[in-house]
Amino acid sequence: MDPLDFTEGEFYQDNFDSRAYIDTFYSNPSGHTDENYLVFALQRLSETFSSGKYKGQRLIDVGSAASIHCVISACAHLDHIVLSDFTDRNRAELSQWLCKAPGCFDWTPVIQQVCHMEKESKSPVEVEAVLRQRVQSVVKCDVRLENPFHPLTQEPADCVVTSLCLEAACKDFPSYCDALRNVTSVLKPGGVLVMIGALGESFYIVAGQRFSCLRLTRSNVEETLRKLEFSILDFNVFKNASVEIKHVSDFEAIFYLVALKSI
Repeated sequence: MDPLDFTEGEFYQDNFDSRAYIDTFYSNPSGHTDENYLVFALQRLSETFSSGKYKGQRLIDVGSAASIHCVISACAHLDHIVLSDFTDRNRAELSQWLCKAPGCFDWTPVIQQVCHMEKESKSPVEVEAVLRQRVQSVVKCDVRLENPFHPLTQEPADCVVTSLCLEAACKDFPSYCDALRNVTSVLKPGGVLVMIGALGESFYIVAGQRFSCLRLTRSNVEETLRKLEFSILDFNVFKNASVEIKHVSDFEAIFYLVALKSI
């Protein structure tokens, strides 16, 4: 794809339908029928945080879009959670959920799925209450900036989570490398990066609108993290069994990784 045609943040601000996005991909805990990777992501997140290895004071979810699914399992183990996104609409959706605004998106089915995976004794209502209590703020972020949260400065985090963000925000591989450096700069030495991304994807569609993605390979991701002095502890791949079906995207696989920042 010509980088000049890439749909960057400003295009998202004008054209991304946040409610259509979460309705399409998160209304069902199995995810969209053409993609079906949500269970994979929720299971890996559950295993990572339920292990008890990753605890602390502060988690930052970079590029949350309008979704909370990445921090459901984490909320029992990290005390303060920051959600972030570039677009006003996505942050508004998150804020509406946070304050229980009338008509906010119902995350109960997804939270229930996580509770089932974790054999959680708490009800989805109780887990959601804990999550709301621990989400400290919803802030703007732009991964293209050296400080993605400018003009704010975030306290160093014990954990950074990012899902399906960088490949949608970066028009070429050098930009991707810079963005990953920017995102991980907010991690403490020894902190953990939990990352979900797409491999071999060039587009996805929300409400009929096409959005660009940077085609990545596993080696692209691993090479970038090694140069940033991360140790990759876990790298799982979910291959798209319906890759020929391109109604909503053309990804070849979804990856899930856990990596530690050098001390």
